[in-house]
Order: sequence, then C-alpha cells, then structure tokens
Amino acid sequence: MTYRVCFVCTGNICRSPMAESVFRTRVEEAGLADAVEIDSAGTGGWHEGSGADPRTVAVLEEHGYPTAHTARRFRSSWFPALDLVIALDEEHLRDLRRLAPTPQDAAKVRLLRSYDPVADGLDVPDPYYGGTADFEECLEMVEAASEGLLAAVRESMEERAV
Repeated sequence: MTYRVCFVCTGNICRSPMAESVFRTRVEEAGLADAVEIDSAGTGGWHEGSGADPRTVAVLEEHGYPTAHTARRFRSSWFPALDLVIALDEEHLRDLRRLAPTPQDAAKVRLLRSYDPVADGLDVPDPYYGGTADFEECLEMVEAASEGLLAAVRESMEERAV
C-alpha cells in the first residue's frame, strides 16, 4: 500500500517544491521510492501551472536535487487519499486544518519542522522576498527535518503492515 505525503506552502513555488524534492531524494536513498508517493501544492492558486521559483531551482540544482515541478493549489478533496499533509508554517497549518473535511483529515496536517528535534522554531520562513541566502537557509531547514520525517513515515508504514 502506497504512503502519500503532500508538502504545502503558500504558492507552491519556493518552500513546498523544495521540500518535495529533498524528501523524494531521501525516500529514494532509503529504497522506498515504490512505497512512498510525494507531492506538493500551495494554499493559493496564484502560480498554478508555473515552475518553481528560479532561486529555488538554482539552490536545488547546486545541491544535487531534482527540479522538475509544476505549481498547483491544494484541494480539500485530496485529504482522503493522503496520509500526511506537511505544512511549511503555522499559517499553512491553520489553513489546511480548516480546509480538512473531517477531524481525522485535520489530524493528518503537521508542521515540517516538528520532525527536526533541534529546530529553534516551527516555521520555515518564506524566502520569496529575500535573496539566495534565504533560499539556502530554507533548504537547510528542509534537509534537517527530512530525516525525522522519513523516520516517522517508516514507522507509520510499519504500523500499517502489522
């Protein structure tokens, strides 16, 4: 049974495609590519159909991550098919939980940095209005949380298999 994870930020051009790319790489490295499906979306539809922000693409390429991406808006109807909806900041968390059709769906929404045991906050700041250093910082936060997220996904998959 496939485990499905969707990362969500504001416009789906900076943080969430970065998290999708990094986590997909971690899942592939763990040999779980056939068992875990990874996607991303935005809470708003301003950039639907566009690629990732060029600065996101540049930072991902510089660090060896894949960059193929098309932005889209998160839909409430997706909740039943998803196991985890990963919000990149508290505002996304609130928006997604309000959008959830059931309390069980709302419980699927988690903050990415909650999977980083040494995080000094739970938000991944939006780098959109910043420079390259902000995108690099975003990548560092995403990478730091990805290992903990992978461990949580593995644990959840093992519990399901029992």
